[in-house]
Order: sequence, then C-alpha cells, then structure tokens
Amino acid sequence: MKVRDLTELAVRNLREALLRNSLTTLGITVGVASLVAMLSLGAGLQHLANQRLSQSGLFNSVIVSARNGFSGFDRAATRNQPPGATPRALDDAARSQLEKIPHVVEVYPNVRFPTQVHFEGNPYATVVAGIPMSDSTDGAFDGMTGSFFSSATADEAILQSELARQLLPGSSPAGPSSTSQDSPKEYASLLGKELIVRYAERQPLTTPERASPSGRGPSPGFSLVPEEMKLRIVGIVDTEPASGMAGGGQGRLLIPEEVAEKLGAAQSSDLRELLSGGSSGKTYQSLTARVANASNVERVESAVKDMGFSAFSLLDATRNLRIVFAVFDLLLGIFGSLALIVASLGIINTLVMAILERRREIGVLKALGAADRDIKGLFFAEAGMMGLLGGVCGVIFGWLIGRGLNLGTNLYLARLSLPSTTISLVPVWLVISAIVFAIIVSLAAGIYPASRAAKLNPIEALRYE
Repeated sequence: MKVRDLTELAVRNLREALLRNSLTTLGITVGVASLVAMLSLGAGLQHLANQRLSQSGLFNSVIVSARNGFSGFDRAATRNQPPGATPRALDDAARSQLEKIPHVVEVYPNVRFPTQVHFEGNPYATVVAGIPMSDSTDGAFDGMTGSFFSSATADEAILQSELARQLLPGSSPAGPSSTSQDSPKEYASLLGKELIVRYAERQPLTTPERASPSGRGPSPGFSLVPEEMKLRIVGIVDTEPASGMAGGGQGRLLIPEEVAEKLGAAQSSDLRELLSGGSSGKTYQSLTARVANASNVERVESAVKDMGFSAFSLLDATRNLRIVFAVFDLLLGIFGSLALIVASLGIINTLVMAILERRREIGVLKALGAADRDIKGLFFAEAGMMGLLGGVCGVIFGWLIGRGLNLGTNLYLARLSLPSTTISLVPVWLVISAIVFAIIVSLAAGIYPASRAAKLNPIEALRYE
C-alpha cells in the first residue's frame, strides 16, 4: 500500500471518530505543553544565569598575580617553582606582554586601597576601588541610582549602598543604622554632592639608597605622603562589581580605574615588595585580563601561566554550574514527560477501540490483498498523526504558558522596582525535540494495537457484524 493511500485512510478514520480522537490528541497536547513549559523554565533560568554572569565579567576575566602574591590562586604553580627561583615581577612590561596575548581585549590593574572619606565634616573609613569604563555594562549596575562615570578621567565616585547609607543625614559616622531601610529616592539626595578622599601616596625616596641591614647591598624604599582629592557623587549601586573578586578588601567607593591608577596610592603589595627586597619600581598587586569570548579563557589562562604568573578564573565554577543545570533540566524533563506517558495510554485505548469497531474494514483490506505490514502502517499512521498534531499544539500552549510566567514575573519585579527579566525561554531545539518526542511516544503507543490488528484473521473479521 502506498504512503498516499495510508495517509488518506488514516485521515478518514480519524475524522470518523472525531470526538474520541480529539480528546486523545488533547491529552498529548497537555503532556507536550507541560514538558515544554518545564524545560523552557530550565532553559530560561540557565540563560538568565549565563547572561548575568557574563555581564558581571565572571566568565571572561582572568586574574593575574605574581607567584609570590595570591598563593591561593595558583598553589600548584608555586609548589612546582624551582627552589631559589626569583618570581617574575608584575610590572608595566608584564602588563604590555599580557595585552599581546591573543583574545585579550583589555588588561587593567586592580587598584584598591584603604582611605578616609570626609563628607559634611564627618570622617568615614572605607576602601576605594578603581573600575574600568568597560564595567558600565556590568550587571551590578542594573537599576543603579544615578549614572555611571562620564569619562575615564572624571573626578567622580559611585558609592556602594552600605557607604551611602552611612552618609545619609541622620546616620552615625561609626556605621550604618540597622533600623532604617533607605529607598533609592533617599539615596538620590547624595547625588551631585562632593566628598573628600584622603589617602597615602607612594613616592620613591629621593635620598641615596641606604644599605640593607642584612648586608646584601642597597635597599630600595619609598615614602608615604598624605594627599587628598575631591570627588563628586554620581551614582549609588547595591553591590560591588565582580571585579572585586581580585580583591584585597571590598570596595565601597568606586572611582574610574585611570584616576585610581594616577593617584599612586600605597597598597598592600608595596609593603610586600619592600619586605622582600624587591624592586622600587612600579609593580601591580594583580591585573585583570578581560577576554573577548568566554570560550578562550582557558587558553589565556594557560598562556599567563607560561609567562611565569599565577592565573585564576571561574572556569571550574561554571563547569559545576552547567552540571547543576543539566541535572535540573533532567528532573524537569522527567516530570514533564509523565503527562505525555499518561497521554500515550489514551492512544492505546483509542486504537484498541478502533480495532473492535473496524474489524470488518480490516477484513476487507486483507481480502483485497493488504499485507500485515500495511495494516500495521495504517495504525502507525493514525498514531503518528495524533502525535504530530498534539506535539504542535502542545508546543504552542507550552510557549503561551512560558509567556505567562514571564509576564507574571516581570509584574512582580516591577512592584519591587527591579529590572525585568526572562525566566522562560523556548529555543528551537526544544520545539523540534518536543514534536519529535511526541511522535515517538505516539508510535510506541501504537505498537500493540497495530500488531493486534495485523494478526486478525480476515475470514473472522468479515464475519464480524
């Protein structure tokens, strides 16, 4: 029997028992819709997590430090270092070399130093952190009060909300008030105001180098000179950008990276260099190498280690995150498939009832020369059509459910003054997979009815009724 003939017979048979077949198809639709809705939720949450982490710079950043610096970053490399070997200094020459690594688009120092802020006559101890202009797309700045820096050299500051809470009128200089909950409008009163930052500037000694107490030759040195500068508050942010993981203290006062670098403020690495008898030249506590694509992070990290530095990235953490989402998607898929499996029982019931009602038709087909495989093909065609129609309708309904989840979530976030997001996403692979899965389940459900119909004796089938 030709495929065209099988298709025509299957369509005609489905029309004859329209109500029963429609209910069976509706069961498939509900099963596919639940499957698509659950998997789209998993896909949407995974996309949201990847997007937020990518915007925060966690995926495409490599933290570079000297091997005598952050020992926790690359302990294996430090252990494998030859005894007595002098660690390579993380200086301007190393920074230039890092910038030439393929796929690296930006290299900037992680400038952080303790300071004292004077605002309206009151002192506040805090930590200043320099951030590059490329951090303007950082997810940490979504929904911030105010604006980002106007330029890379602007004398402007963005306050972390904890510091901003201390600066609000009525707050204690010793710390934030635990009883008050401040709104963005109250923070807005700080915008445009000026504060004074006092810091210790590192200056090389102008006197001749003195001999080292150990007798190993001249010892380099530097002096600390108190300085201050005025900054205008332009923004308030809830959390510090992810670049803070390079750390040395959590930054409460954010300034442009170029401004922070020009200040020449003393950092913890200066004391370490002095005590280790290192060079009096300019060195960096750590550098951040921003990579164009997260897929190239591992190559850049390997190149940094080959240069003699320690490298750290969140590549391993992202792998663990993918495992978690894979298990999460698997569980959602299993629970979503239960409804489709239940719907397959309806297909079996529908086709078995069709055998009882169409025994005479099956007998006539066999008497006219139809083979067993033709009878099986007819019932498989009917099951496949119900699966195809139910799969398409189920994908549509599942997509609508996802849209409803997005709408409800964004309405809730809007009430909390939070940015909108997408928690349900229906990619193309999910659409195709859901329809194919529905057809496969339907064909599997039609195996028993098709085999039973093919085994009917044509003589007994013609005697029926």
